[in-house]
Amino acid sequence: MARTTRRSGILLHPTSLPSPGGIGTLGAAALAFIDQLAEAGQRCWQLLPLGPLSYGNSPYAATSAFAGSPLLIDLEALEAAGWLGGAWRDTAPPDAARVDFVAVMAHRRAALAAAFEGFEASGSAADHAAFAAFCQAEAAWLDDYARFVVASELHDLRAWTEWPEPLRLRHPEALAALDAAHPQALRRARFVQFAFARQWSALREHARARGVELIGDIPIFVALNSADVWANQALFYLDAAGQPTVVAGVPPDYFSETGQRWGNPLYRWDRHAETGFAWWIARLRQAFACFDTVRVDHFRGFAGYWEIPAACPTAVDGRWVPGPGRALFDAAEAALGALPVIAEDLGEITPDVEALRDDLGYPGMKILHFAFGGDAGNPHLPHHHPFAAAVYTGTHDNDTTRGWYDAADDNARAHLWRYARVGQEDPVWGLLALAWSSPADLAVAPAQDLLGLGAEARMNVPGRPDGNWEWRLLPGQLDEATLARLRDLTTLYGRS
Repeated sequence: MARTTRRSGILLHPTSLPSPGGIGTLGAAALAFIDQLAEAGQRCWQLLPLGPLSYGNSPYAATSAFAGSPLLIDLEALEAAGWLGGAWRDTAPPDAARVDFVAVMAHRRAALAAAFEGFEASGSAADHAAFAAFCQAEAAWLDDYARFVVASELHDLRAWTEWPEPLRLRHPEALAALDAAHPQALRRARFVQFAFARQWSALREHARARGVELIGDIPIFVALNSADVWANQALFYLDAAGQPTVVAGVPPDYFSETGQRWGNPLYRWDRHAETGFAWWIARLRQAFACFDTVRVDHFRGFAGYWEIPAACPTAVDGRWVPGPGRALFDAAEAALGALPVIAEDLGEITPDVEALRDDLGYPGMKILHFAFGGDAGNPHLPHHHPFAAAVYTGTHDNDTTRGWYDAADDNARAHLWRYARVGQEDPVWGLLALAWSSPADLAVAPAQDLLGLGAEARMNVPGRPDGNWEWRLLPGQLDEATLARLRDLTTLYGRS
């Protein structure tokens, strides 16, 4: 892969922004964050997946691979458009350092229903025309997603595998009956996606104007309780009741002695290949319409993935199964052109995974938290980083750098001090300097590391069922002094 321009950026999910209403959104706080990145010389904002949340509030287990999360819609913008009154502020969850997803979801559901009524009653002709055009352009995924949302509400938010058989198995008469009985509810579900798309478009235009690249994230797998699986059951390993026969995960590794049993249904790659990988091409087309670059999560699963019998409670009793290999990416590039992808190549990486990544010319990832405590041969140490790579202090699945350092053993700490020439007084910025000085073309750090925050600010603990994804920036916390320090580091190492 030819070398690209050196650049750097910050990893921060929009839910962590200090927007009003108890959760970060695509509104003013997001635009201001883009401005801060530009002023600090940063050329990238990396985000987590943006889909509608399901169980566990994980962005990696969304109810759609195509839709946007209603929680990210900025209510202030809907109010400014004249579709929503100001009463939503009186009932909004209080702003806090953690997201209360239960309270936010309940409030957002009511506020968006009110905004839809306002749009129907007072939206301009131009707005209604834009809505109609959106529904037509996105019908391939939007129609089934709207049905999924409405059917879920009609069945008390139970998983689609628990719906009556005619709807569960998508009998044409059942779908027609749903469409005929609930046209306004279906229209409301489409409107929510229209509002999200409109706000995302404005955010992306602002990022382009400030020279900030948006880096998205595609999970390789999708959630069982999703519109994707319900609408495309033949593309997954499911039994007659819609339950998975095998599920996704990873074997025992750095994060867990019993591995990680994610529970996602696995793809029937043979059937995807028969369609020319049409579903995946549509998914990638959607992603690259939203982002400049996309990090593909669990890239190793395209070479080979860990298949776990659905009855097994952990990931220990699994096996490696070949993935689609480059056939999928060749088909996607034939349809879409060159794909600006970052391959998340962490975990148990075998030569076939490296060969697939390198043959496709995709940069992989290097994580500095994994670099220390061994010897000079560790591939995560900066002297091994290739140009075509993305280096991170840590990711959303790691502890913060401060938390990592506090928990590290004496050997890892001593290795860091010798390698980075930093003392105990500032290990966080020492690691940031290592990342920014790396030969890797892209350097990224979580926002928590800029602030030197400890384990209390960790975004996710893999395998922990709750308490994840809740951390938020406080208003003014990312201050000018921190941005100036970041700008100096970025200029020093030629990334501005």
